[in-house]
Amino acid sequence: EPCHMNSLFSIRSLALAATAGLMFAAMPASAADAKVGFVSTDRVLRDSNPAKAAQKKLETEFASKEKELQEMVARLRGLSEKLERDSATMAESERSKRQREVADMERDLQRRQREFREDLNQRRNEELAAVVERANKAIRQIAEAEKYDVIFQEAVFASPRIDITDKVIRALNGPAAK
Repeated sequence: EPCHMNSLFSIRSLALAATAGLMFAAMPASAADAKVGFVSTDRVLRDSNPAKAAQKKLETEFASKEKELQEMVARLRGLSEKLERDSATMAESERSKRQREVADMERDLQRRQREFREDLNQRRNEELAAVVERANKAIRQIAEAEKYDVIFQEAVFASPRIDITDKVIRALNGPAAK
């Protein structure tokens, strides 16, 4: 199934590239001189100061919950090891009680880990959406100031000649970017 998705993605990418190529080939000479730019969204979301600040904010926000989960994992591991070590000398009722405690704690841990991942993903998406919004604003400003006709954010291939990612990152990192 994942291979199927990759091939669909590849076909879609090829179709987009072919369509873009046909569009440029079919343009009149004046339109063929269009000023084109490319921005790597991945690099912006990895290397810009707002993206780094968002990552730090998330790490700070979720540090105590993560520590709590790690402590819970350690307690569960300790309980499991103690049960394994002492089960031979325990009465059946005591062993069953402890096994239930371990199973209950394991379920609780899994639930908390799932909630943690969901909360973290939701907050990450919120923070990244804000960074993307700022990046798009910077891209529009650069496009207007430097008279770009089109700026792509996804491409199968982009020549370094048209890559304006560094300009966008500098615009986001600059003092006026706040």
